[in-house]
Amino acid sequence: MSKSYVNYGSCAAGKPGSTMEITGARFNLSPMSDDFKAIILGAIKQVDLSKVWSETDHISTVYRGKEEAVFDALKAAYVYAYKEGVHMSLEATISKGCPGDSDSDYTLELDNPKVNQEDTQSIDFPVIGKFALYPMGSDDYMATIAEVVNEGIDRGVVTGSGHYGTNLGGSVQDVFAYLEYVSKTVGSKVSHYVSQITLLCNVPKGDI
Repeated sequence: MSKSYVNYGSCAAGKPGSTMEITGARFNLSPMSDDFKAIILGAIKQVDLSKVWSETDHISTVYRGKEEAVFDALKAAYVYAYKEGVHMSLEATISKGCPGDSDSDYTLELDNPKVNQEDTQSIDFPVIGKFALYPMGSDDYMATIAEVVNEGIDRGVVTGSGHYGTNLGGSVQDVFAYLEYVSKTVGSKVSHYVSQITLLCNVPKGDI
């Protein structure tokens, strides 16, 4: 019999572990450059983290806090790492309402959560990517997914779909605005959701 190393208690769909409306993002930046360490750490250090709880280790970076603040900081990390001609990917997991979450490691100041917006809104470049959305604790989750995908098509940032993901494309500012819309919309309809996001910039041209 396996040992019981962890215990998630009474975790169940529909019972968020946090009562503080915390949104969390865990992400990796991967610039295809010999100078990748300086690019990644330089970008992360440039982000104003006064409105989020943050932790960076050798594996990834985590931001936790108010939804608007988390997306503001995540976008800042990505655009600050942008270098012309350098192919770079962002891989991020967004979660809200996890039954295993807790009301610790958070920052939920209500005043001006988008503290990076003034400095980042002028940094724009084209991206492509994909996201996969997992609303939980709902019998009507496919209707929720369809609602946000249709909105993305109207906005011009959802460019197609395939197995296990919906394709994204457009300006980095528009795509992040859409992803934040997805989070707000889905978070208002279900008790817990997870989204997996991949964004790419400076993708090499040519046929695949």
